[in-house]
Amino acid sequence: MTPIEPIAVPTDPALSEFIDLFRQAFTAGVLVRLLLSKYQGQDAELQRVQIRPVQLKNELLLSFLAENRTFDTTKNYTLPQACDLLTEWIGRDFYNVLLETQSQEVQLGISKKGKVLLNKRKIALSKAPAILAHNKEKHRFVEQSRPYLQALGITDAQGQLIPSMSKKWKQINKFIEVLSKAISQTGLAQQQALHVADFGSGKAYLTFAVFDYLTSTLGLKAQVTGVELRQPLVDLCNNTARALKLDGLQFEQGDVKHFKARGINVMIALHACDTATDYAIHMGIRTGAEIIMCSPCCHKELRPQLLSPPVLSPLLVHGIHAGQQAEMLTDGLRALLLEAHGYDTQVFEFISLEHTSKNKMILAQKRKKPKDNKAILAQIAELKAFYGIKQHCLETLLASAEPTS
Repeated sequence: MTPIEPIAVPTDPALSEFIDLFRQAFTAGVLVRLLLSKYQGQDAELQRVQIRPVQLKNELLLSFLAENRTFDTTKNYTLPQACDLLTEWIGRDFYNVLLETQSQEVQLGISKKGKVLLNKRKIALSKAPAILAHNKEKHRFVEQSRPYLQALGITDAQGQLIPSMSKKWKQINKFIEVLSKAISQTGLAQQQALHVADFGSGKAYLTFAVFDYLTSTLGLKAQVTGVELRQPLVDLCNNTARALKLDGLQFEQGDVKHFKARGINVMIALHACDTATDYAIHMGIRTGAEIIMCSPCCHKELRPQLLSPPVLSPLLVHGIHAGQQAEMLTDGLRALLLEAHGYDTQVFEFISLEHTSKNKMILAQKRKKPKDNKAILAQIAELKAFYGIKQHCLETLLASAEPTS
């Protein structure tokens, strides 16, 4: 969130007054939050920043929550650091700021001509404490008390997290956070019914979480299908869904290469090995899915084909570097092919490496307006020619198959 190259912002009396009010509110313990919006900076991911006081052990800090398109990030600062950042950001990156205290709201806006406008409004004294402990401050997209978490062995009978499942618990929350933003941005939350397919659902931790989020949190009528090759896991998950009376959640035996699907709104495939990810993406495109979420695993297809420039040979003599190059190229081409077939696509770290080594996410959201894809197709051709790629599974599938819907 910190600006790459801080620049001086012209001092304005109203801006100085606003920073002083923020400083005084924090010092007096009456600060509720500060909201920076109307972002005009260079970070394509960032949308707005919320700032709240947070108690960490014996130190009172300011928690900066950066709300991004895909997932949020948090960083804590001291009061002087926070004031310096606000001085740099306001009028350069953010053009609207709201300061909320227990007794007043202060709105600062900056016009197109650079004029700073400051408005104050008194409000009723809030009874809610302005400062929350850090362990109460963290927002979770999944409630720990949900029955399916106990049924799947993530929480105990008292609703407490089982320590050995803490990594899975964090993964579930991060996945639902990413899905939540994608649903909001694509407008799927306004639909009366949704169909979700989760390929390679395994023990179905995320499949159950998706169904619960769509039906209990969003109140949607959802049909969620988990597709798993191993029949014992299919039976186990179906029995669990029936025991919890989760109508609309079902599991079927099969794999992504042979599963016949129509009318999927959200296609999920996590840790699909090698070209199975390509088959999953192809399935999502051909059924017209508004959201495609893939976490690739293994990248075997392109590595034997790569003809890297001689200048790179000292680097690629190391197997780990050659593997990373193949991974980057494979997923980069997947993202470009999605772009060429009507999707806005992002590739990012889904969850920290400390929780799982399979941490990359390809997130694609169906574009509402068509655009000329000639430049993207040219980029794909140039990359293939540069590296000597003769075949890419997803490109082959998209070129040969007829639409299924």
